[in-house]
Amino acid sequence: MNIASEAAMLDFGQNFAKNLELPAVIELVGDVGAGKTTFTRGLAKGLGVTESITSPSFTISKRYAFPGGELVHYDFYRLDDPGIMRDELAETLSEPNSVVVVEWGGDVAELLPARKHHLEIRLNEDGSREIIS
Repeated sequence: MNIASEAAMLDFGQNFAKNLELPAVIELVGDVGAGKTTFTRGLAKGLGVTESITSPSFTISKRYAFPGGELVHYDFYRLDDPGIMRDELAETLSEPNSVVVVEWGGDVAELLPARKHHLEIRLNEDGSREIIS
């Protein structure tokens, strides 16, 4: 799927939220600047999150309430070893009313359930994005 703009990525995320069954896990793969957090902002809007969504690059995780559940957004980019964050992720994955988004999850891939949404976002030369699921 080709995503031509930031607005289209937000729309894609918002529409993606409409088809989720809780609990849900979404693994996002893509280079820095590919649009992973933009997708998550759209997803959050589609879930009914009213807070502003920002990248958890420095905090590793952020939690946002939505009606009937919680969106938990992880970014393991800056961690050489997930350490205690691995334990937090494992606990979060067991929460029945959660939507868990994981960026840069290579070091915790074994914790992610087989039944997850895997989205790879590739940045094209023209600035558009290609989403491969």
